[in-house]
Amino acid sequence: QVQLVESGGGLVQAGGSLRLSCAASGRTFSGYAMGWFRQAPGKEREFVGCIKWSSGRTYYANSVKGRFTISRDNVKNTVYLQMNSLKPEDTAVYYCAADQRSGILYSAKWYEYDYWGQGTQVTVDS
Repeated sequence: QVQLVESGGGLVQAGGSLRLSCAASGRTFSGYAMGWFRQAPGKEREFVGCIKWSSGRTYYANSVKGRFTISRDNVKNTVYLQMNSLKPEDTAVYYCAADQRSGILYSAKWYEYDYWGQGTQVTVDS
């Protein structure tokens, strides 16, 4: 009942910025956690951060704290990932995901998420 579509990826130089968008179709349950994950070639899927839809509280992986910011727009049913001070190691396909469990505060495990977008490529030149 939920479809997610990412956009905003592209090629940037190190130190630059990108803003990714995740548009959710229909209405998203207020209890959902919306997560961002990334996967580089040959590596496992990695947690980037998430936001609790109801409260707006955010959680981030240590590797992106202070550089990435997650926000959401309730009217547009859209979640954003603002990425600043990008590094070559940030290069990956970025995915938006939704965890429908209402009772938890956050989830950093990819297999706990129920819905996924198609991904958007982010490439950072050194």
